[in-house]
Amino acid sequence: MEELRLPWNNREGLLYGGVIALITALIMSTFNIAQNYGKLDFEVLKTALISLPVIWVVVMLLMTFVVGRIAGAGVRHFADPSDGFNARILFNMVLCVTMMSASMSFLGPFVGELLSGDLTWACAADWIHRWPTNFFAAFWVEMLVAQPIARAVMKQLHLRKIKAGAGGIVSE
Repeated sequence: MEELRLPWNNREGLLYGGVIALITALIMSTFNIAQNYGKLDFEVLKTALISLPVIWVVVMLLMTFVVGRIAGAGVRHFADPSDGFNARILFNMVLCVTMMSASMSFLGPFVGELLSGDLTWACAADWIHRWPTNFFAAFWVEMLVAQPIARAVMKQLHLRKIKAGAGGIVSE
């Protein structure tokens, strides 16, 4: 039987990645906007929610066409087939978070400036200072929030599929 906590096909992979991207984009964009404003208040939350659709699309495109492919190749190359589920997930997560935090620490401020209509290139100079903090925060968001929720969504989806296909007989 296939792993219940991971996607079984491309459509489920899109859902799985979309859930992770949505949760991480919301938390990390709120975190970064709050850092820029120097506080967390209604204005920060409003700005984060307004920018969320654009950030989510950027994250999904980057994850689907660049980061996910590189991380998948890294896991296939460096992880042993006998490695356990958690080891493979952790290795994939470290690769993805490293690449996504580096990319979004650079791209995120540009998206914010484009949305505000005040595009400057000054934010590029701050990348080296933003990235370590973003990596650390994104790693724990992925580890403790986004990945467990996405895996729970997959498990529930698969249990429903199995239950529907087995005439209602399923064991967890």
